[in-house]
Amino acid sequence: MELKVVRLTQWVNRALRVGLIGLFVGGGLALLATGGSAWGEGGTPVPGQVINGAHRAQDEGQRIYEKANCVGCHKWHGDGGGGYGGAALSLRGTQLSRDQIVEVVHCGRPGTGMPHFDRDAYKEYGCYSGITAQDLGKDLPPDAATFLRPKEIEKVVDYVLEHIKGKGPTSYQDCIDFFGDSSRACEVYKNRSTGSQATGREAKQ
Repeated sequence: MELKVVRLTQWVNRALRVGLIGLFVGGGLALLATGGSAWGEGGTPVPGQVINGAHRAQDEGQRIYEKANCVGCHKWHGDGGGGYGGAALSLRGTQLSRDQIVEVVHCGRPGTGMPHFDRDAYKEYGCYSGITAQDLGKDLPPDAATFLRPKEIEKVVDYVLEHIKGKGPTSYQDCIDFFGDSSRACEVYKNRSTGSQATGREAKQ
């Protein structure tokens, strides 16, 4: 009986050592993988432009824009329209102020498919001068698939204001700013800027 206990103890010790080695190695690899990254709220890595040929968000605002799937309806360039996840207004052409955009992201747009990204919208967070979920009924905006913290909402709105709103037609520079210099997705914009006859539809696919 004592022999069995000793063997069991030895086996557990070996398993713990292997587990700890794996933990240290895995943690080291994770640090190497994000070594060129900055760090956001809660230790979230904020990637640089391109790492190992893969697209990485350039700043935290863009990262949140992608994380929240704003690209699903507004698309990466913010011009909206049909396709992807639905039809959305153009963020490039919007006339809304910063405060108005912040409220729309917090609260969504009643009667449309624009979701609210604040978990507490229409509860602790007052929306549109105190309108309630009961007031809206079936026009209550849907929940976002990914809720955002208030600071994240501020950052994604600032990203829209700096890189999208009022920027005119989508350009080659916009594309490489978003995807990085190595992205082939931007070639259609480059060709168009040098006299290509690519259509607007081709350019925004």
